[in-house]
Amino acid sequence: MNSYRHQIRIRKEYLKFSAAHLTVFPDGTFERLHGHNYTTEVTLGLKAIEFERLVPFSEIKKAIEELCEAWDERVLIPTQNPYLKLGEQNGAQIEFWLGVKHYVLPKEDVVLLALDNITSETLAAECCRRLISALQNKPGYDLIESVEFRVEESPGQGACCIWKPQS
Repeated sequence: MNSYRHQIRIRKEYLKFSAAHLTVFPDGTFERLHGHNYTTEVTLGLKAIEFERLVPFSEIKKAIEELCEAWDERVLIPTQNPYLKLGEQNGAQIEFWLGVKHYVLPKEDVVLLALDNITSETLAAECCRRLISALQNKPGYDLIESVEFRVEESPGQGACCIWKPQS
């Protein structure tokens, strides 16, 4: 008996985002505010391919595109980082402190993420979670046996998060 495995892989030039961040290290030191041109790639492992329950590429691309658009040209701030202290967020500005540095940024340029850090690893995990959530009620979702979401901060350097449903 032959055993086939099927995958859908999506990597498109337009499924990317440019964002600034500060990586904070466990000892409290951190990188300077800087940015990357992040690229994304998704691979869905499928239990089967069935005409009646086709997993449309368009739904996958739409979900990734919405995520990329939300983070594009923004500063990504981890709200769960123990070294980062958020200030008042009233009005048009967001302020935060990291070590002795004080930052004030326009609110419209910032995305607050409930993460402990902004790294390729945490972004890949957050993207994976958001994609799974976006696809849950779409056709063919029950055929998905794994999701692999890659985020590269530069060509050849990035991270991947792999999700498999619990049995």
